[in-house]
Amino acid sequence: MSKQTNKDKISTITAMKQLLDPLYVRLEKIDFKIKAQDLRRSVRYYRNEDLKKIFGLSNNTIIKYRQTGVLPYTKLGDIYLYDTAVIEKILNENKQ
Repeated sequence: MSKQTNKDKISTITAMKQLLDPLYVRLEKIDFKIKAQDLRRSVRYYRNEDLKKIFGLSNNTIIKYRQTGVLPYTKLGDIYLYDTAVIEKILNENKQ
């Protein structure tokens, strides 16, 4: 009887594994998507060209905004970077 019990246990475990494996795969996909979203939410930056294309700003306007402190920036070598979250905050604060 003990051999039959072991066979029953093995078949039960096998059946449970077959049911759970697809769930594990789906959970791994969900986890991957969540982690990918977190990466996208991490700090992102606009460059001057982005500001010109997205917001229609000219070079002179961007320079003026930087110099007057309207547009906070980070300079990396000769490249100016503008945190997208900060830009979004400025836009929201100035909604009318």
